[in-house]
Amino acid sequence: MTKQNVVPAEKVAAIAVAAVAGSSPMLPYPPPRASSRMKYLSQLELGGCVINSWMESMKASSPTHAKAAVALAAPADTSVDEEQSSWVVSCVQLSFELPVYRTPCVLLATNSVWQMRHPSALSKFEQIMRGSKGKRIVMFLDYDGTLSPIVDDPDSAFMSTAMRAALKNVARYFPTAIVSGRRLDKVIDFVKVAGLYYAGSHGMDIKGPAKPRHNKARAAKPVLFQPACEFLPMIDAVYRSLMERTKSTPGARVENNKFCVSVHFRCVDEKGWSALFEQVRSVLKEYPKLRLTQGRKVLEIRPTIKWDKGKALEFLLESLGYADSKDVMPVYIGDDRTDEDAFKVLRDRGQGFGILVSKFPKETNATYSLLEPSEASLHLEGSLDNNSDVPNRLNH
Repeated sequence: MTKQNVVPAEKVAAIAVAAVAGSSPMLPYPPPRASSRMKYLSQLELGGCVINSWMESMKASSPTHAKAAVALAAPADTSVDEEQSSWVVSCVQLSFELPVYRTPCVLLATNSVWQMRHPSALSKFEQIMRGSKGKRIVMFLDYDGTLSPIVDDPDSAFMSTAMRAALKNVARYFPTAIVSGRRLDKVIDFVKVAGLYYAGSHGMDIKGPAKPRHNKARAAKPVLFQPACEFLPMIDAVYRSLMERTKSTPGARVENNKFCVSVHFRCVDEKGWSALFEQVRSVLKEYPKLRLTQGRKVLEIRPTIKWDKGKALEFLLESLGYADSKDVMPVYIGDDRTDEDAFKVLRDRGQGFGILVSKFPKETNATYSLLEPSEASLHLEGSLDNNSDVPNRLNH
């Protein structure tokens, strides 16, 4: 290896710190790719070059891919997390076009930049509480990766006892909604907390409590909204086709989420990803009214309607009577790309804020960050413990 192939760690650190003061975009995770500029791809665009882009996207969040990259380039004596190391070298190479070694110094610099832009919601808790004074908090929460850990088996993504207790307490005082990609009945069964608003299928299946706990919500009409009903027969047909088509791919898991279909590849060997994508693509060719998106180690087939978690957030705020309220503070906590639509809505409204749950830096519209679901639980508990007028909010 020649010296011209190495950028000193201190130089990378200087570049990273300088980025905070400038207007350059945040280092993305996963690395930029051709398909990331689009919300989704039409069937005509699913050609060979785009398949490569999707493959790179799938690899970016793969433990197998991360380990391979670290084995090739990371020093043997470092204790730096493998997936994080993989992210650093990818983002530095693509953003600065500089080949570098992964070193703890580089990791520290890039993490510091990201933490300055998206500080921990726990470390900024007092500031958050001051900003909420006199305002009505409305809580929005993703499920997988936020209330429960990400697991290999989607049917085993259970909440902890502490998380459920924290959620119940928060829901007593604040209108609370669970906004998930899961089908509505499944996420309700996982959460098992009455009195909440639930939005399944990425917000395409919304249902409110039969007896709302909060005064303003009690005056509103019962909430039940399904903007994609016409797609149900199509989604069912795609689900059956994918179940049959993906049988030959070990580890692939197809999930019917009522208004969308999820194809999980978390347990699929990387060598089988290309075949799996081709299987999904071959089915979608027959359904131009459906679109393909990607979440955390999952491909998702959804209707092409203009509806997402951000739209669901706006709908629920309106249903609760807070659409035009100036003294409301919506808080959305989520971990996935699909939650970015909700983060963006709050950012564009200039009202409330988003909190990203992630152990690694990611490009995000969220204001704050948390590392994992256990920290989200602490944040929920703190929202009550540090808010002196919580009892009065029952009258809101």
